[in-house]
Amino acid sequence: MVCLILTAGSAGAQTAGTQKWAFTAGGVAQSSPAVGTDGTIYVGSLDHMLYAVNPNGSQKWAFDAKDSVYSSPAVGADGTIYVGSHDWNLYAVKPDGTQKWAFPTGQTVWSSPAVGPDGTIYVGSLDHKLYAVNPDGSQKWVFSTGDQVWSSPAVGPDGTIYVGSNDGKLYAVDAHGNQKWTFDTADSIGSSPALGPDGTIYVGTFLSKKLYAVNRSGSQRWAFTTVGYLAHSSPALGADGTIYVGDLNGKIYAIKRDGTQKWTFTTGDYVYSSPAVGADGTIYVGSRDHKLYAIKPDGSQKWAFESGGEVQESSPAIGTDGTVYVGAGETLYAVYGDSLGLAGSTWPMFRHDLRHTGSSNVFISFTPSIPMLMLGN
Repeated sequence: MVCLILTAGSAGAQTAGTQKWAFTAGGVAQSSPAVGTDGTIYVGSLDHMLYAVNPNGSQKWAFDAKDSVYSSPAVGADGTIYVGSHDWNLYAVKPDGTQKWAFPTGQTVWSSPAVGPDGTIYVGSLDHKLYAVNPDGSQKWVFSTGDQVWSSPAVGPDGTIYVGSNDGKLYAVDAHGNQKWTFDTADSIGSSPALGPDGTIYVGTFLSKKLYAVNRSGSQRWAFTTVGYLAHSSPALGADGTIYVGDLNGKIYAIKRDGTQKWTFTTGDYVYSSPAVGADGTIYVGSRDHKLYAIKPDGSQKWAFESGGEVQESSPAIGTDGTVYVGAGETLYAVYGDSLGLAGSTWPMFRHDLRHTGSSNVFISFTPSIPMLMLGN
């Protein structure tokens, strides 16, 4: 059953931290919402559906992915939506909601796809592999890791693909499917990599509770230890280079570029959700305590939105009009926010940008006195 709830008075005062609308599907929304260039919001659900939701909160269409959708959708330059399913397939869905093609992998697809500048789609599978798929649905190449791939790939400006595996390694793979290097964390990687302005790769590990900064050469720059386990919360970067990530102790960390702690913010439960950083520096993140938090750049709370369910692995997206979208329980929420779009950093949110391309266009030298422009697709 699908239900749209509009908040009373939502057409009037738009108070930050209040509900704009809520779209309820038939299953838990662990998928993170992506936003197309026309404002359509795409989100997967455990009821087997990929939903397209209009900017006013009404349903545009629903696509049957045949099984639970943990994967978060990515939107290509031509409007095609790519998403993985528990039925072992990567689906390409046309903007009208009809199937374009289905690409079979050897196991469940929890990983969220990335879309390279040339249109190649990259996605991991529980069959231990990273796949490169052509825009027509044919296989370009396949790269084998030593264990299941939950992590979602990130594509650098030079075409290098970075992805973590449960074998404890972060892999750098070139555009032809050849291994460039591996970085050994000796722990499973469920987090997805984020790319810094100088090409540094940031990725978290689970049981060792470490967020690693890895140089483009594959050597370690630093490792920051959190209090709780780092499960699926993936790092995001602010305009000044600060790295934000959450842990299973309910904490959000702000980490300086040198690997030292700036501050921590405590929520009421596990943080699986990945932070998103707004243009004004506000950090948005969900928690299993049913809340979406807005945190000021100094680490103090700006506001907290009480949802009707746990915010699990769904990570917020910040629209250009300031609306913040996040899944909680069986519902996709649209919440009035403070930020008109994303921070001008190289990786301000989960999957890099609103379309979830997972692809960054340009490496730049970090100069604190010069604002960074929004990069990427």
